[in-house]
Amino acid sequence: MARFGDGFAADADLVRAAESAAAEALRPLAGRRPDLACIFVSGSDTDAVAEAGARAAMAVGALSTIGCNAPGVIGSGRAAESMSAVSVWCAVLPDVRARTFHLEAMPATSGLAVVGMPERLPDDVVGVLLADPWSFPIDGFIERSNDALDGLPLVGGIAAGARGRGSTRLFLDGSTVDRGAVGVLLGGPVGARAFVSQGCRPIGPAMTVTAADGNLIIELAGTPAITKLEEILSTLDAQSQALATTGLQIGVAMDDYAEEHVQGDFLIRGIAGSEASNGGLIVGEVVAVGRTVQFQLRDAAAADADLRDALKRFRESAGLDTIEGALLFSCNGRGAQLFARADHDVTMVREGLATDGVAGFFAAGEIGPVAGRNHVHGLTAAVLAFGSGAVAERGTRQAARPAVDG
Repeated sequence: MARFGDGFAADADLVRAAESAAAEALRPLAGRRPDLACIFVSGSDTDAVAEAGARAAMAVGALSTIGCNAPGVIGSGRAAESMSAVSVWCAVLPDVRARTFHLEAMPATSGLAVVGMPERLPDDVVGVLLADPWSFPIDGFIERSNDALDGLPLVGGIAAGARGRGSTRLFLDGSTVDRGAVGVLLGGPVGARAFVSQGCRPIGPAMTVTAADGNLIIELAGTPAITKLEEILSTLDAQSQALATTGLQIGVAMDDYAEEHVQGDFLIRGIAGSEASNGGLIVGEVVAVGRTVQFQLRDAAAADADLRDALKRFRESAGLDTIEGALLFSCNGRGAQLFARADHDVTMVREGLATDGVAGFFAAGEIGPVAGRNHVHGLTAAVLAFGSGAVAERGTRQAARPAVDG
């Protein structure tokens, strides 16, 4: 008897789509009431979005419900972008404690203070977080979560309404809110693991940062950063050189002392520009002197290969005897824009994890742990997989990369 179910419906009538998706998600549960439901709605009319979210929550009758709107939704092996559709995910989680919450940013003497986060309990093992980027300081919150929440893994995505600021709708236990962030903390025998596929392939060697100023990398291995980049690009074939004009990224190693760095060991960040005066590169991360970095390229082939590799590593190292369902948060720059088909990621995740019960949405930024620390990502796929097994009984951890022989 299945513990997870997912439903999907594309329909101009969002309420009708919500009812259909909810019914489909409940079907595998064979009459059992879900402990947790996640509802994702894509549509241009915010009132219709809110009504669809409420109708889906009522239809599934879960003890706890979270959700949001987005430019596209994922479920039942399908995906829809820029059209009216609803995805519903249901989970039966015996003996698991689910605590939903609503976060808001309030003015404080030294900037903003986030209120509404439940106190972490000793057996809290994972959190799912959905945020409105217009009203919630998601980057700062995620960075601080690594210390304030004592390493609690957070997985989720940044919601986005079709009309920009003010059009985001977040769902929480049958109600709708239009600002902040919503989420759920899961405690007890959850049996969940998280991983992030960052969709890049490395080019050139791993190098030490020998001069830097904040997010400006001035020197790599004693050479001006721009000069070192030009040297590496000159060794590439014409196709890769052309790709570098739009798909160039930089990876920051999560373990500077590793004897070997391989794909998946880096936090991928964008390159925003250069400083001609000192030959430096402006990157989307503060990088200190002594850190190890490596240039990366992102395209459809690299993203496909990285997701396949991430799924393989996950199956080998997650410690789950079975995988029964998953939440998938895929960047809105992936889908048809990158792969020419919207359902690329959900198809691969279902096949790679050998499971149904996979749902999620196309996010304006993905939340997930890399090397034990939570980050906000771009152009990635963040996955929270649920299963069972002896190791699973000990709670949640990020899937580790298997040791490399020799």
